[in-house]
Amino acid sequence: MLRTARLLTGNHHDAEDLVQSALVKAYVKWERVRRADEPDAYVWRIMINANTDRVRLLRVREWLTTRVPECPVPDRADDIAERGALTEALSRLPARQRAVIVLRYLEDRSESEVADILGTHVGTVRSHAARALYRLREQPGVLAEWAGLPDAARTGVGPRPEEARS
Repeated sequence: MLRTARLLTGNHHDAEDLVQSALVKAYVKWERVRRADEPDAYVWRIMINANTDRVRLLRVREWLTTRVPECPVPDRADDIAERGALTEALSRLPARQRAVIVLRYLEDRSESEVADILGTHVGTVRSHAARALYRLREQPGVLAEWAGLPDAARTGVGPRPEEARS
């Protein structure tokens, strides 16, 4: 959960807070969680909803950035730079699309699992994924680092989400 929360929030400390608040909410509603068909998906959905609420609050109060305006210094470590690029690219996506990409491709969950966690239909997951991948394709070099994505997504070619439906 912490790894997913880190990808959703873009910050390790916020990720820890997100996981903690999700687990607290699950504990408070434990009887309801225990009776659910998929308790794991129920807790994941609590975390996704808590992140969505957090993002709504942040839009009003503060603007987060990975760069300090006074003295931008590029990170020298390749793995940290790639992770930073991925985090920055994910931060540009709407919360629902980000959740679909993180759960579907980075957590390697099936479309039906993602739909269960988010409480939506498989078609909605597919459309969110298509739109998010299209937006990520517009950012050069970001998708090339992700293993497991379709070749069209990695190369940055392929139909727009509207064209994919036909």
